[in-house]
Amino acid sequence: MSQPSSMLRVPVAAVLTGAVRPFGPKGVPSGIAKATTRARLRVTATGLEGDGQGDPRHHGGPEKALHHYAFDHYPAWRLALREQGAPADGVLDSPGAFGENLSTTGLTEADVCIGDQFRLGTALVEVSQARQPCWKLNHRFGYAGMSRAVQQSLRTGWYYRVLETGDVAVGDMLELVARPCPGWSLHRLLQLLYVDRLDYAALEAMAALAPLAENWRKLARQRLERREVEAMERRLSGE
Repeated sequence: MSQPSSMLRVPVAAVLTGAVRPFGPKGVPSGIAKATTRARLRVTATGLEGDGQGDPRHHGGPEKALHHYAFDHYPAWRLALREQGAPADGVLDSPGAFGENLSTTGLTEADVCIGDQFRLGTALVEVSQARQPCWKLNHRFGYAGMSRAVQQSLRTGWYYRVLETGDVAVGDMLELVARPCPGWSLHRLLQLLYVDRLDYAALEAMAALAPLAENWRKLARQRLERREVEAMERRLSGE
């Protein structure tokens, strides 16, 4: 396991959890509405103590134990939504707009690589995948194009798997301790997924990327086999 050439170390600005509640016009179970907490919480193999996922098939499990979203992106989203005439009723006033468990400033998809291992409080976590935005963001922000805008912006956030359980609270440090795949920033991965979507050489490398969650590696294999991009509309619009 190689050590990163320059250490990344940022404070955890917010820790967020939420109970599963009916969400959207159809009242589907969801834990996307999360609130900040000052409590010190256990970081378990499947997520934060007290946090819920209404659809664990798509939004939970060991490969999506923790969701991290950069607070750095919030100003750009406030501007973008104003331009669309969708001010989102203050949802961007504080962390949690994207259903994230962790909020920081100073760390974005350009800075983080697949397989990065971070000491989070006393836990050890590993970047497993980026987020694939879904239709729930459209209802969360009151803007039917939000999930598509997040996808196109490549400002998606990312997920961690938990290598060592522990605990975390606001003010703890998130510190990079190992970087096995320095050539695979999340920005590069998202660029391949949503922009240069049939770059076959890059897809082959993606499929072989050991720390990447298996469902993402499978997606790369499918594009290589079928020579086409998978359908995304149902995920983005809910139709």
